[in-house]
Amino acid sequence: QVQLVESGGGLVQAGGSLRLSCAASVRFFSTYAMGWFRQAPGKERDFVAAINWSGGRTYYADAVKGRFSISRDNAKNTVYLQMNSLKPEDTAVYYCAADRRPYYSSSDYSLANDYDYWGQGTQVTVSS
Repeated sequence: QVQLVESGGGLVQAGGSLRLSCAASVRFFSTYAMGWFRQAPGKERDFVAAINWSGGRTYYADAVKGRFSISRDNAKNTVYLQMNSLKPEDTAVYYCAADRRPYYSSSDYSLANDYDYWGQGTQVTVSS
C-alpha cells in the first residue's frame, strides 16, 4: 500500500520559514516525479513545486519562486519543501503527490490530475 506522509507544518509569523517533509512508502520512489500542492479554504488545489525523478530538475509556481525550494533524498524516500519569507497568503493545507510513471520527463508537472498518490496534507498557517 502506497503512503505519503507529510510533516513539518505549523504556525509561523510572516517572514519566517518552515520545512515540510513527505515520507513515501512506495517501492519505486526514486523513479517518480514528486510534487507539492496547496489548498486554502474555499479555493482550488494549486500547484506549488515539483521535482523530477532524479532531482535534477525543479519547477515552481510563480507565487513561490525565489522563496520556496523543493528537494529530494531518494535514499530516504523523502521529498522536502523549504519555505522561506513566508507570507499570510501562503496559508493553506500542503499536500505532496507522486507521479508513478517511471522516469517520466515533462515540461509541465503542475497538473494535479497527473499525480497518482497523495498525502493527507499538513497545515501551514502564516500570521501577519
